[in-house]
Amino acid sequence: MNQTVRTRPDGSREPLSAAYDTALLDLDGVVYAGGEAIAYAVESLGTARDGGMHLAYVTNNAARTPGAVAAHLTELGVPAEPSDVITSAQAVARLIADQIPSGSRVLVIGAEGLRVALEERGLVPVDSADEDPAAVAQGYGGPDMPWSRLAEASYAVARGVPWFASNTDLTIPSARGIAPGNGAAVQVVRIATGAEPQVAGKPLPPMHRETVLRTGAERPLVVGDRLDTDIEGAHVGGVDSLLVLTGVTTAAQLLAAPPEHRPTYVAKDLRGLLQAQPAVGEDFRCGGWTATAEGGELTLAGAGEPVDGLRALCGAAWSAAGSGRCELDAGKALARLGF
Repeated sequence: MNQTVRTRPDGSREPLSAAYDTALLDLDGVVYAGGEAIAYAVESLGTARDGGMHLAYVTNNAARTPGAVAAHLTELGVPAEPSDVITSAQAVARLIADQIPSGSRVLVIGAEGLRVALEERGLVPVDSADEDPAAVAQGYGGPDMPWSRLAEASYAVARGVPWFASNTDLTIPSARGIAPGNGAAVQVVRIATGAEPQVAGKPLPPMHRETVLRTGAERPLVVGDRLDTDIEGAHVGGVDSLLVLTGVTTAAQLLAAPPEHRPTYVAKDLRGLLQAQPAVGEDFRCGGWTATAEGGELTLAGAGEPVDGLRALCGAAWSAAGSGRCELDAGKALARLGF
């Protein structure tokens, strides 16, 4: 894995919370799932913050306002201010405001977070395609958003009204499992109209731009659970990333990741922020494990922490993919690690 943690004079490696000045943390699947804190998240973030790391929360979920998100985090035991939260609603509102005049009407298909973000940019939220909107803004509206709202978006988009989406995440973690995300609702409007929206959220540049403008981070570390948004967004922005395995990404998906979806670091959960991640050697050795890619199979030798074995497997799998060997069976190796 391409690791850039600095080495101390005594040869030891720095914990991630010391090597980077700001953690750009995704929320769903990283800090909480279904509104409840994920194991070890509260304690780990508190320790990182007490050690001087700035914590910023960067979410593709456009449903809630930054104030509501900050209040929820504080209730969970992670003190946060509204200025610590950057949402895709803010990113899409800026994208829209750059293209239509201030005071224009925008048809809102989403929740309060999207309405507030549009108002902050001098735009006027409306609820009907018959109110002559200059744009359509679509964001996650929660699990109870009625079908009629998607129909309203379709009426306007079919007439040629410019269409903007906060994000296109197909799924969202919940306490009961994986649920449809805003991307699934966007797909409904796409099918109905044949149109394509302008998208603001991760991994696209508007979200990275919004994050940089609002955090001022000098040595940021993106922390997320999704390869196609968090990790790819870090890749687009040219910054390092930490994948935590508490959300939607499985170990098997990580091993099969293309270059733009490969994190700099990987950890089981947010305790990884506080750890000095071991390097993966050229022989694909990490901790007590050594991985090999031979005969169409990824194998492991040795023993140690399971996540070190996964890091070793990543090194071997990604090297093999770069050599044109893409069909590798990792089932036995992952089962040995408990993934």
